[in-house]
Amino acid sequence: MPESALDLSLDAAELTARLVDIPSESGDEKVLADAVEQALRALPHLTVDRYGNNIVARTGLGLPDRVILAGHLDTVPIADNVPSRLDEDGMLWGCGTTDMKSGVALQLRIAATVTAPNRDLTFVFYDQEEVAADLNGLGKLVEAHPDWLEGDFAVLLEPSDAQVEGGCQGTLRVILRTSGERAHSARSWMGSNAIHAAGPILARLAAYEPRRPVIDGLEYHEGLNAVRIEGGVANNVIPDACAVTVNFRYAPDRSGEEALAHVQEVFADCGITEFEVDDLSGGALPGLSHPAAVDFMTAVGGKPMPKFGWTDVSRFSGLGVPAVNYGPGDALLAHKRDERVDTKAILHCEERLRAWLTS
Repeated sequence: MPESALDLSLDAAELTARLVDIPSESGDEKVLADAVEQALRALPHLTVDRYGNNIVARTGLGLPDRVILAGHLDTVPIADNVPSRLDEDGMLWGCGTTDMKSGVALQLRIAATVTAPNRDLTFVFYDQEEVAADLNGLGKLVEAHPDWLEGDFAVLLEPSDAQVEGGCQGTLRVILRTSGERAHSARSWMGSNAIHAAGPILARLAAYEPRRPVIDGLEYHEGLNAVRIEGGVANNVIPDACAVTVNFRYAPDRSGEEALAHVQEVFADCGITEFEVDDLSGGALPGLSHPAAVDFMTAVGGKPMPKFGWTDVSRFSGLGVPAVNYGPGDALLAHKRDERVDTKAILHCEERLRAWLTS
């Protein structure tokens, strides 16, 4: 068997190790994408399409519901942690074990072994998730082939410690600028201090009461915070410019436009001379009331949690597909030199996904 070939008869833990041993740092996913495509094209019950290093495989059984299992192929740069290593306690060590080649292994195993599912299935493997958003392969699929991503419910197999995390928060970053007039600090009254002018912005942030809405039974917790402040010319000069960068993490019942309008309202009377939108990414509703999601929760068990943060489930939400995060890895170990995953958790998630799609 060629070195890069994938044997889908291996269990999900062994397959994870095989995937880790094929390096796929962001921008260098072709070898792994080729291997995934080759393995999927050997499965006669699937239709396989490729766009760049993004692979989409689908069943075509004509069933009433279609669910999507999605995951990214890339990892952060390797840190002397490839090839993989299995210890005596069943922990698999290596770059991507948690984020997220264990999730990709689950996709491949389900694709190979669930040939008569109770719902039509779409498997999405995409590149460049760990880098700039404009390079993200799922985003490129959304733009070029949204029909490949049609479905009723999606599971993004990102690490969630085998717990369901519903939807995700949106994120908005704005830069609030204040202005003043330079002067020598020994004669400060001859100028106007732009850093002092930012005081009302900081006071408004300190007094802000974040909303905690409940959506599909999940309590999200919004946050509005200064994450950077820049200003100053020299130690003896009154500054004539100041910029406060503010990040708003908002619940998915707000649209991006609503989030922006809210932040503009919060700072409406704070003496801002320029309001710049630096980044805006929408959230994703969890959709846990959908029948497919109800059955999913019954199969995997546990108590669903809200996703505090932004993930690619947002891209599915933008297509009208509710989505959750569910994977075997611990997100706190992602990107670390000692990244690892418990093989028992991989096998547990494989069993739960199979139960959902075959019962």
